[in-house]
Amino acid sequence: MAPQHMLLFLLEVFIWISSPSGANLERQAEFFAVMKNSVSGSALSVWESGAPYCQFAGVLCDDQGYVTRINISRWAVSGQFPDGLCSYLPKLEMLHASHNNLQGSFPNGITNCTVLQELDMSSTYLTGNLPDLSQMASLRLLNLSYNLFTGKFPTSIINLTNLEVVDFNENGGFDLWELPEEFTRLRKLRTVVLTTCMLHGPIPASVGNMTSLVDLELSGNFLTGKIPRELGFLRNLQQLELYYNQLSGSIPEELGNLTQLVDLDMSVNLLTGQIPVSICKLPKLQVLQLYNNSLTGQIPGVLGDSTTLTILSLYSNFLTGVVPENLGRLSMMTVLDLSENSLSGGLPPHVCTGGKLLYLLVLQNKFTGVIPDSYADCKSIIRFRVSNNQLKGSIPESILALPHASIIDLSFNQLQGSISKTVGYAKNLSEFFVQNNSITGVLPPEISHARGLVKVDLSYNQISGAIPSEIGSLGMLNLLMLQGNKFNSCIPKSLSSLKSLNVLDLSDNLLTGHIPDSLSELLPNSINFRNNRLSGPIPKSLIKGGLIESFSGNPELCISDYLNSSSPAFPICPQTHTKKKLNCVWMIGISAVIFFLGMILFLRHWYRRNMASTESDESVASSFLSYDVKSFHRINFEQREIVESLIDKNIVGHGGSGTVYKIELSNGENVAVKKLWSQITKDHDSVDRALIDKELKTEVETLGNIRHKNIVKLYCYFSGPDSNLLVYEYMRNGNLWDALHGGKFLLEWPIRHQIALGIAQGLAYLHHDLQPPIIHRDIKSTNILLDVNYQPKVADFGIAKVLQAKGGKDSTSTVVAGTYGYLAPEYAYSSKATTKCDVYSFGVVLMELITGKKPVEAEFGDNKNIIYWVSTKVDNKESATEVLDKRVSASFRDEMFQVLRIAIRCTCKATTLRPTMNEVVQLLTEADPCRPDAYKSSSKMK
Repeated sequence: MAPQHMLLFLLEVFIWISSPSGANLERQAEFFAVMKNSVSGSALSVWESGAPYCQFAGVLCDDQGYVTRINISRWAVSGQFPDGLCSYLPKLEMLHASHNNLQGSFPNGITNCTVLQELDMSSTYLTGNLPDLSQMASLRLLNLSYNLFTGKFPTSIINLTNLEVVDFNENGGFDLWELPEEFTRLRKLRTVVLTTCMLHGPIPASVGNMTSLVDLELSGNFLTGKIPRELGFLRNLQQLELYYNQLSGSIPEELGNLTQLVDLDMSVNLLTGQIPVSICKLPKLQVLQLYNNSLTGQIPGVLGDSTTLTILSLYSNFLTGVVPENLGRLSMMTVLDLSENSLSGGLPPHVCTGGKLLYLLVLQNKFTGVIPDSYADCKSIIRFRVSNNQLKGSIPESILALPHASIIDLSFNQLQGSISKTVGYAKNLSEFFVQNNSITGVLPPEISHARGLVKVDLSYNQISGAIPSEIGSLGMLNLLMLQGNKFNSCIPKSLSSLKSLNVLDLSDNLLTGHIPDSLSELLPNSINFRNNRLSGPIPKSLIKGGLIESFSGNPELCISDYLNSSSPAFPICPQTHTKKKLNCVWMIGISAVIFFLGMILFLRHWYRRNMASTESDESVASSFLSYDVKSFHRINFEQREIVESLIDKNIVGHGGSGTVYKIELSNGENVAVKKLWSQITKDHDSVDRALIDKELKTEVETLGNIRHKNIVKLYCYFSGPDSNLLVYEYMRNGNLWDALHGGKFLLEWPIRHQIALGIAQGLAYLHHDLQPPIIHRDIKSTNILLDVNYQPKVADFGIAKVLQAKGGKDSTSTVVAGTYGYLAPEYAYSSKATTKCDVYSFGVVLMELITGKKPVEAEFGDNKNIIYWVSTKVDNKESATEVLDKRVSASFRDEMFQVLRIAIRCTCKATTLRPTMNEVVQLLTEADPCRPDAYKSSSKMK
């Protein structure tokens, strides 16, 4: 054989020997076929059959053709991951399959992957018990966070001595377990995340021997005992998070040896003693959060010398003394929260030096002195709260003009001077509190330029002059409290333009003149005009609304005699005030007589022509006459007109608690009538029926007295022996479900944001402005009605609760079980409703608005909902773009992302991590696409 032929022959033999056997190649190819049959998803279309698998996206092979790496993270695949992984791929070193919908339990056979070095199956919704992992001796990274595992925690990981990263974050289904002493055998560990995974008992002191640790997170568990001083031996540690536990004792001084530490958070524990000076000297410390403990003593002065500190949160402790004067002088502070302590002295003057401060919260302390002029540099600030202190001097004009501030709270101090007209420059301001100070001067009309104002409280000061009529342009205003001042003008008629107003208090002033009749259009939930110098007639609708006591202390007020008021506090108005109204009464009376006679003639004629249906007619008349009617608003329709229109052709739907009719009245207006399911009265004895009726009437009274622009208006209630009727305002544009999913028209983002904000404001009113608060229990897009201007109104609450409680037709539908896709997980297993359940459901509605998708769709996978689907996309902005409704203009993408973050917070599995509805209103206000861009923070806040 020629030498060159011999050389070629030897080369072919070498390639044959060094390549995988044909059988191995076939097994590897078989795995990808099995994989495509086991899971589904559009991303797998890139694995074309017949193509070399080493060229597949997400697949990497070595020089010999063995598959060593597979990465299908965030591919939105669903189904059962194949068993026997490493029997197909014997040299697999890395498997990343996170953020997918992999149903079922942890895949069998992965434990046989003895050369596997990285396993990431986080956020895959795997269930069941975890097996013994001891055989996976080569593992360096194990990430099984955000799953639904149950049973015993796999303490077998203590045998995996090559581990560098362990992450079991958010696996709250494990049995309670303790961190074993043997855990410290894992000397190579750099990252340990065991957050919210049912860990209890003490932290072993031997953890201090794990000197390779860079990140140690044990938060959200049930840890007890003292923090081991041995943690001070972890010289490479950069992040130490122990918040939300039950740790006690003092903070070890030895933690001051952690010279690489960047983030220290031990909030919400039972810690006592003082803040160690050694910690405050750490050269790289950026985040120090110790809030909600029982710490005492002073804030160490050396903290003012830090060049790295950005977040300092120490609220709700027992700290005393002064704040280090130089705090923030040398570092870029973004958050300072010292609230709810007993700190004294002056406010730290340099915290705004870096120009990045977002939150300045020092309320409920004993601070004295003036508000530093240097706070004029806080242009980036979002929340400025210094209330409940002993501050003096005037309010700096620059504070009132902060361009990004959403809350300015100066209440309960000793401030003097006047309110500057610069408040009009606070374009993002939604809450302005200055009550209980010594403010003088006038209320500047320029306040009306802060168009986003929702709450204004200037009560108990010495403000005089007129109430500016310009306030009527604050269309979002929900609360206006001006009581306890020296306002001496008339009540401006423009207040009737405040359609969102719920609380109006003008008491204890020097107001004169008549009460504008136009205020009758508002009927807020709470009004107070006591102790002024008002005169003339009280508008009759305000009296009928049960608000008569709100006018006491005004000797010159009077009432019309035809109201037959039993209150001796107000005289009958003179003839000059009542003549016109009496004429109206006579006209109404004469019209009623004529109408009654006409009805008699009509009925007589009808009777003669329809003798065959006499019994039916008598039944209808009897039904009509037997209704007890309770009105909550002025109505201009007859009872009979409602009852006789309850026919099949007027049915527009069936709600959770009854049948809904659209009724066109003779005056051309439309109302919606809900006929409650009658079964609740048929299946119970008379005692039960009486109890049900009593509870139902109580609930209806509550609903009828609600006054909010985003709560559907209940006109009146018909109570009868066979059925109960609720008469509501009719919403021309139907419900949000039909608007989003019906396909008739497209809602652009500004309208969707308007809807989201309106719903949030309605729920915030129910949760925070009423005592006791009202929990809706069934927030969903079909229960959000839209008026002609697409302003949302929350509907269908309260009544269903009563029906369910007494075993009515609704007992197994929308109350206990909620509505699938919207139901908070804790409500599903406890049946105990809280305001946070409403927050969760609202978050789902937000996701509907953002994505245009229904809460449950086939593409999400079996037993998966929109929350899961969104969670598979949101880890980076590129993939997150896929969740945005493609029908909405791309120019609003950033604003939609901002609201998406709010939706994700609302749907956190842990209720403590969900915001309140007041906070949601604030966040959505800041995300308004029609407002100037607000400062967007990426700072860490828990």
